[in-house]
Amino acid sequence: MTGYFLQAFIYLAAAVIAVPIAKRFGLGSVLGYLMAGVVIGPVIGLVGEETVSIQHFAEFGVVMMLFLVGLELEPKMLWAMRNRLMGLGGLQLVGTTLSVMGIAIYFEQSWTIALTIGLIFALSSTAIVLQTFNEKGFNKTDGGKNAFSVLLFQDIAVIPMLAFIPLLALPELIEKAQNTLVSAAATHEELSLVVGLQGWVYALVITASIAVVVFAGHLLSRPLFRFVASSGLREIFTATALMLVIGIAALMSLVGLSPALGTFLAGVVLANSEFRHELESNIDPFKGLLLGLFFITVGAGINFTLLFNDFSLIIGLTVGMMLLKALILYALAYIFRIKNSDRWLFTLSLAQAGEFGFVLLSFTVQSHVLPSEIAQTLSLVVALSMFLTPGLFILFDKVILPRFQLASNKRESDTIDEKGTVIIAGIGRFGQIINRLLMANGIKTVVLDHQANQVDVMRKINTKAYFGDVTRPELLHTAGIEEASMLVVAIDNRESSVDLVKYVKHTYPHIKILARAFDRGHSYLLRAAGADFIELETYYSALESGAVAMRCLGYHPFFVEQQKSAYKRTEDKQSDELYQAWANESQGDRFDNNYRKLFIELEDKIKLAMSDDRLGKHSGSERGWTPPPKDYADKQSESDNH
Repeated sequence: MTGYFLQAFIYLAAAVIAVPIAKRFGLGSVLGYLMAGVVIGPVIGLVGEETVSIQHFAEFGVVMMLFLVGLELEPKMLWAMRNRLMGLGGLQLVGTTLSVMGIAIYFEQSWTIALTIGLIFALSSTAIVLQTFNEKGFNKTDGGKNAFSVLLFQDIAVIPMLAFIPLLALPELIEKAQNTLVSAAATHEELSLVVGLQGWVYALVITASIAVVVFAGHLLSRPLFRFVASSGLREIFTATALMLVIGIAALMSLVGLSPALGTFLAGVVLANSEFRHELESNIDPFKGLLLGLFFITVGAGINFTLLFNDFSLIIGLTVGMMLLKALILYALAYIFRIKNSDRWLFTLSLAQAGEFGFVLLSFTVQSHVLPSEIAQTLSLVVALSMFLTPGLFILFDKVILPRFQLASNKRESDTIDEKGTVIIAGIGRFGQIINRLLMANGIKTVVLDHQANQVDVMRKINTKAYFGDVTRPELLHTAGIEEASMLVVAIDNRESSVDLVKYVKHTYPHIKILARAFDRGHSYLLRAAGADFIELETYYSALESGAVAMRCLGYHPFFVEQQKSAYKRTEDKQSDELYQAWANESQGDRFDNNYRKLFIELEDKIKLAMSDDRLGKHSGSERGWTPPPKDYADKQSESDNH
């Protein structure tokens, strides 16, 4: 027992130290886990032979991950991606397999060994790619969606691979199989419900197993979750979620199917369940921990002795395999019209071999398809390619993506052929609402934005916008700043927005400037630069959300409106004093003790204003309000519900 505690402590300590350091340097958590494994394994030797056993256990993190992925995909969404799933995924798998097979045959390998190597190298790492996509927000990009389609097809393809590979067994390997190998195979033999079954019976068992998963997901899961939820014990719901995932994985393993595919199917079935978010929150911590452990074991399992003995061969195989896969992926991205940076994201993210490669390599040795010497070399190639993958993501994030963004911004500014009363700088979510309101009331606007994609999107929905850098004086002149009455500053860059306000107010003092502020500190900078009107981005939405919360809690809508007015009135009175305290501190920390003291006083004054209004001490303007009709509260509640 003490040994288990020590091993657990070593793995956890390595993760706790390495991952935050990797994240701080922008390397991502996956590379942090891999480096931690290298340090505690090959470098200082704190872990050893148990790494392989732990890796098999940690692979369950991949199973959990695909269950969570399935929860995010409704069946109709899965059907919608069938073309990319079958076309893109199928061509990638077949193209990579045949290419690797041809190269292996050229180097005098038998066709059975060459085909097996091709199947193993055709797979990519679902764990690393999806984990990195989640961290960096690439899931919703076109490149990310296409990469996920390929990964899903690969995971499905593992099933027929496991059925097909034993047919490639070499007679000479079977004949000279040692007793140790036989005993080892017997030791690792797993329980199975389908051993010795005829083909048609096996097909019926598989169909019945999938039907059980779908049927149970649709009809039995909801009553079970309601029963468990009625207990009010969160740990029981967590146990139920784990029981569900482990049970499905066990069922799939018993019938010879991929546990990851089975749990993915279960996730898709439960995607419309009202308990989906609760399942996600309970499974996600286990998934993250097991995936981290899996990545550590990959790093710890790198055999540096074998690597240094055949350094040129192994590095050549690793780099060659990744380049070959990248070329095939890039060609497919071109054929399927994946454009710009998404093409490179798709290419680089899938250029490695995957964790299922370890499973297939172990299976090929047991099935006498590959000699153990070749399997050990290929296992090292798979591990090294996974180790190098975070570097490819860093290359994309730091080098390739900025170049495409820069290229899109180098587009020539549009020719502005009209002038308006109001110039709107920035057509994001904030600028769009202002523009719609003004246009709906017959006020002529000229909309400018420095993001070409955003301008193109606006034009597709019949909103006229011009591409150009609004901070350039010549563009403002072309837009008619001299004749305009107001400039709305709604650009996303804080520093640029302050500089723009300062320039326009100095050069065109007659222009009224309405500026969007991200927070209180930004609003002070805009005010100091000369903005006439400043609106905090989330102020009114947050205030209204608080009012909705009060109405939902049973407060009368008229009382809620009074409290909103009291809050805003107190905030407005104190804002000048807070600004002066901020402005007077010209050096060092502008949010000094005096400012903090005034801010605390503001909180106290708001509470006092709320208390006064509860006692009926309203301002004159509030007493002048017309009382609401009798059914006002009911209508307001209906509005909040919608």
